[in-house]
Amino acid sequence: MLDKTYDARSVEPKIARRWEEEHAFRAGAGAEHGAEAFTIVIPPPNVTGSLHMGHALNNTLQDILVRFERMRGKNVLWQPGMDHAGIATQMVVERRLMEQQIHRRDLTREDFIDRVWQWKAESGGTIVNQLKRLGASCDWSRERFTMDEGLSRAVIEVFVSLYRQGLIFRGKRLVNWDPQFETAISDLEVESREVDGHMWHFKYPLAGGETYRYVEKDADGNVTFEEERDYISIATTRPETMLGDGAVAVHPSDERYAPIVGKLCEIPVGPKEHRRLIPIITDEYPDPAFGSGAVKITGAHDFNDYQVARRNDIPLYRLMDTRAAMRDDGEPYAVCAASALEIARSGELPSESDVDALNLVPDAYRGLDRYEARRLIVEAISAEGLAVATTDAEGNPISLVESRKIMQPFGDRSGVVIEPMLTDQWFADAETLAKPAIASVREGRTKFVPKNWEKTYFDWMENIQPWCISRQLWWGHQIPAWYGPDGHIFVAKTEKEALDQAVEYYLAVDTPWKGWVEDKLENFAPGEILVRDEDVLDTWFSSALWPFSTLGWPDETEELKTYYPTSVLVTGFDIIFFWVARMMMMGLHFTEEEPFHTVYVHALVRDKDGAKMSKSKGNVIDPLDLIDEYGADALRFTLAIMAAQGRDVKLDPARVAGYRNFGTKLWNATRFAGMNGARLDPSFRPEDAKLTVNRWILTELTRAAGAVTRGITGYRFNEAAGAAYSFVWNLFCDWYLELLKPVFAGDDEAAKAEARACVAYVLDEIYKLLHPMMPFMTEELWALTAPEGTPRADVLALTSWPQPDFEDGDAAAEINWLVELVSGIRSVRSEMNVPPAAQAQLVMVGADATTRERLARHAPAIERLSRVSGISEADEAPRGAAQIVVGEATACLPLGGLIDLTAEEARIRKEIGKTEGEISRIEKKLSNEKFVANAPEEIVAAEREKLEEFKALLARLKVALERVTSAG
Repeated sequence: MLDKTYDARSVEPKIARRWEEEHAFRAGAGAEHGAEAFTIVIPPPNVTGSLHMGHALNNTLQDILVRFERMRGKNVLWQPGMDHAGIATQMVVERRLMEQQIHRRDLTREDFIDRVWQWKAESGGTIVNQLKRLGASCDWSRERFTMDEGLSRAVIEVFVSLYRQGLIFRGKRLVNWDPQFETAISDLEVESREVDGHMWHFKYPLAGGETYRYVEKDADGNVTFEEERDYISIATTRPETMLGDGAVAVHPSDERYAPIVGKLCEIPVGPKEHRRLIPIITDEYPDPAFGSGAVKITGAHDFNDYQVARRNDIPLYRLMDTRAAMRDDGEPYAVCAASALEIARSGELPSESDVDALNLVPDAYRGLDRYEARRLIVEAISAEGLAVATTDAEGNPISLVESRKIMQPFGDRSGVVIEPMLTDQWFADAETLAKPAIASVREGRTKFVPKNWEKTYFDWMENIQPWCISRQLWWGHQIPAWYGPDGHIFVAKTEKEALDQAVEYYLAVDTPWKGWVEDKLENFAPGEILVRDEDVLDTWFSSALWPFSTLGWPDETEELKTYYPTSVLVTGFDIIFFWVARMMMMGLHFTEEEPFHTVYVHALVRDKDGAKMSKSKGNVIDPLDLIDEYGADALRFTLAIMAAQGRDVKLDPARVAGYRNFGTKLWNATRFAGMNGARLDPSFRPEDAKLTVNRWILTELTRAAGAVTRGITGYRFNEAAGAAYSFVWNLFCDWYLELLKPVFAGDDEAAKAEARACVAYVLDEIYKLLHPMMPFMTEELWALTAPEGTPRADVLALTSWPQPDFEDGDAAAEINWLVELVSGIRSVRSEMNVPPAAQAQLVMVGADATTRERLARHAPAIERLSRVSGISEADEAPRGAAQIVVGEATACLPLGGLIDLTAEEARIRKEIGKTEGEISRIEKKLSNEKFVANAPEEIVAAEREKLEEFKALLARLKVALERVTSAG
């Protein structure tokens, strides 16, 4: 006998131990001989991470697929592991050191890395245990870490190969720079926030005091304003970057500035005697309708400006150091400004190194914080009268400064403002690597589900830029590059190999360093010849190799032959470019096969109102809290049934509580079956069932199993869960068990025996169908409902997936007719507010022979379940009766003596009026373009949802009104 209630807290750890003892999740566990492989690689969570709702959704969906395919007999591997998370891990360990008053720079690199490994051993990997609590059925014996020796070897192999193929290079480009960590970071690690900012308007005087006629015209070409000007005005939110301007750009079609294109203008900052001149150029980038239509081009500190500068051979002047303070190195400002002036006048672009050596920060601002420099620069320009003027409310002249909201980039971990920075970095030629990856998706060898994400993939891949793969950190895969005394680069798998290259290089040519190298070799100091690059690789570089590096590549292992390519990747949309695309590029380049044939992209988990979860909003839901309160199965089933393709999950803990009740319903159904003597009978065969109700539920089981299977194979997890829920709760529990109660209470022993065997059989299949979604409870029920005296030989996780094929259309039609009739009567009673104890005679009109036979067979059930006092036939509907069409007949329920029809009609009409008012109010709000454009997305979505709910309610009320008026 089952316990009265299911206790998830005690059952879940017990079941987890059983799975582990049975090696249920090992690669190939339960596979049929010669079975097809099914492989999923887990998106490796950060070693610093803990389980959040995104992880919970992602891993629940993966686990559903994995458990399903394992039960279908495939050779399954769900490959787990963690990412070393370079910047996040380094930050955690640095904070830990600071608690001991130790700075990273106080340690050697080797000592610091030792501290990181110590931290990982003590605290890293918390998320693995949390994933196990969720029920993730990975092969935990194969857990990998991106800094493991084997994976590190794969990283070195890939880097060296790509370098030798010319697909990795070192160069100076603009990157996202985090001044807190003093490293380049990826776009994914940049968080754009809307903040209060300012737009300053400044005058750039024309060189030599030149003037021009500035003319503005309307759309019809009529002059609306004109004046003589000796300047061009620009607007900027970052005045401190003016020091690095290389040009002012205007659109080629902008007639206002045509007279001064090609001339020089003066940057209004710094000592007057050393003011820099820069050219006025044309480019497609400026928008003539925005601001003054003129844009300052600071190529070393703005991504858009960088592209303009590269197109027009504009010098890139770096203004800041690695801490985002104004540069304090190099020659005095006067010397650097003179060199820059010569560049502007000659139009000839010097070498990158020569340009980078120029520090164009005036001496007064050198070494200052960028924001302090901004303040002083604005003050200086305004004091000189070179700020564009406007007037205040009293008509007094003031500098034109607009207060406005601006989008500002912040480091997602450091929390500081990110600076676009021109630095020397390592890059991968992503454009070349992307071409085969684009073709694979375009030609259908890898598909996205939902398909609309292919457009996102193509948009990114077809406009791809060189990938910055270096990071200025200590924790990570150190780049296998060494520098000789003259800066020559040697890339090799080992230091010895690099040294061999260096010796061959320096001794083979007559260079100034030949004798120096010979001296080092003669004095047994070869280690002094080379210096290793201190940078590490972007975390995404090693993650891009994940599908094949975890299987032993570059060695040709049996695992690689068996489980690669993988089957499907389950991921969020936010890393399609950062991870999915790069795995495609690397997989195709190094294995000549797509790393997966399907990419399933799930949506976001939001709060119940549709808002994105964030700590600042205080609406973060911790999945572990939900597991503690409701159990892992309830959370998993909630996520599955809400995981509609392309639709975000609006998670309300009340929904999780509701699906815990679903589990309780199944538990109680199993208890009810046991209390009525149901025991699994290995000899039971569906085709031998005689009772119509049994043949009906067996038919519905076949249909439900098919729907669940189609849902999972089609990545429509909500449909799979919905089909299982509908069958278990509605058909099996609410109808089948209810219809069996008279059988269990009756005297027909043969009928009882068949019912008991059928109930046990269907429950057994239910456990299997629900197992991928609710593994803990189903595993427990599976063990507790073994045939009497015969313990289960295996765990449910390794049992075959149900494939029932019994079908009896006549039995299904008959019982579904009964369900429709009773449901219709119940709906009428509910809609009309008929008191529960009140009973009426059911009158059938237009019943044919089949209906009469069904009425005769099921009259007791109809009377009991519908609360009617009897059943009769008539040629026409009685007066005052509500009518329900069921098949060819009409069921009539006389209500005259049960309710006040006039009062009920008035109540319904009042409800209709209120509902129509709500519909009108919401439709008016949604027709307001400003509301739809400006309100938060989740608010608009909530209003649309409410509108649909009110429309559905109105439809039900109108049906009820029609019934009550026809009854009157």
